[in-house]
Amino acid sequence: MLLKLGSKGDDVKKLQTKLGLTADGSFGPKTEAVVKVWQKANGLNDDGVVGDTTWLKMFPVVIKEDVVITPVAGLKIEKLKGKVPDWVLSQIPETTKKFNITTNLRLAHFLSQCAHESGNFVYRTELASGKAYEGRKDLGNVNPGDGVKFKGRGLIQCTGRANYKKFSDFIGEDCVANPDLVATKYPLASAGFFFESNKLWSICDKGSDDATVTALTKRINGGTIGLDDRIKHFKEYYNLLK
Repeated sequence: MLLKLGSKGDDVKKLQTKLGLTADGSFGPKTEAVVKVWQKANGLNDDGVVGDTTWLKMFPVVIKEDVVITPVAGLKIEKLKGKVPDWVLSQIPETTKKFNITTNLRLAHFLSQCAHESGNFVYRTELASGKAYEGRKDLGNVNPGDGVKFKGRGLIQCTGRANYKKFSDFIGEDCVANPDLVATKYPLASAGFFFESNKLWSICDKGSDDATVTALTKRINGGTIGLDDRIKHFKEYYNLLK
């Protein structure tokens, strides 16, 4: 997340609403001044720039305490308590049912990739503005502003109008009209949809070795960026679940 003087878009509107300003989506001098006041009042560096620290202070991830984990036959979800956030644990049972996560091996692969892609379950919205996706017809971004509106959200980022539409059709809620739902209500489900749509379970089923994690990473990332971290997460989760 990086919003500063000159930034525009829905995230700026959200920021302005939080600060009690007119939500025109344009980060001007007035918005900057109020941001500085808010930062100073909350013990932050009052530079007027909204980076990750300021954003998460304004919009903290709400974690459900003492979550009751719904059992799923064959899966040892309770073993993950304390290793992944409670809000993730609370969404795992429904996600496993919807997206064919039928073994502990699949669950370990799935969660390890989600953990890396989201900075260990911290980021559920792409930090970049999304302008790079503007006009990308391969993503279905055919209208002005689609790049920013449909930037990556979810633990494995759903990106582009077309992908938001596909997910909306599956989940039964209009995430095209309200893209933030992918980040706030369906961060894990959208990742499950990605795995299911791209037929990634067949790779997961090949085993628990580094080669399998590497093959899965290449399908998700297009390369091997962050491979060591993905392997580390996988081994931790699989050792708990198996």
